[in-house]
Amino acid sequence: MVDRTKGASARLLRAVIMGAPGSGKGTVSSRITRHFALKHLASEIGVLAKTFIDQGKLTPDEVMTRLALHELKNLTQYSWLLDGFPRTLPQAEALDGAYQIDTAINLNVPFEVIKQRLTARWIHPASGRVHNIEFNPPKAVGIDDLTGEPLIQRDDDQPETVVKRLKAYEVQTQPVLEYYRKKGVLESFSGTETNKIWPHVYAFLQTKVPQINQKASVTP
Repeated sequence: MVDRTKGASARLLRAVIMGAPGSGKGTVSSRITRHFALKHLASEIGVLAKTFIDQGKLTPDEVMTRLALHELKNLTQYSWLLDGFPRTLPQAEALDGAYQIDTAINLNVPFEVIKQRLTARWIHPASGRVHNIEFNPPKAVGIDDLTGEPLIQRDDDQPETVVKRLKAYEVQTQPVLEYYRKKGVLESFSGTETNKIWPHVYAFLQTKVPQINQKASVTP
């Protein structure tokens, strides 16, 4: 059965948010749920997908779809924001068979910017301290300020790994973006900084879903 609820007062928002790893999607999603009356569905779906991604595999469409639709059954009375699903065209088509998606928010951040963000992280293994060579660089290159011990870069943050993940994301999700574009529900927000993209996302959602606090600020 397809959810086609109509009527201005009863209309519930069915939205998805998309963005590459490092695009600021998690930050934007948390701000959305802080300011607007909708449920954010991400954790279980994201965890499942990550287990496959970490093994270098694509998450099976059938598994992801079954999990997402099962979770959404508990949210029929709420507006919701899906994060981490759909990731592929078959997933988007299966979701569309059950719910009418009103808007697909796409965070369009240049891959070169994301690469710089992710590869700038260096960690002191013993303490877990993170140094970002752009925002809080160590006093000596590659050396922890407090201990004088070497900093390392996580495998996920190494340039070749980051590039591989971004390319995989692009190949997998481009057909999904095109699918929503053809349906007329794709809203892309372009930029290089989350704090500059956020006000535009905020203004757009003000026309779509009630705010939790009418005096809620546009600031993070």
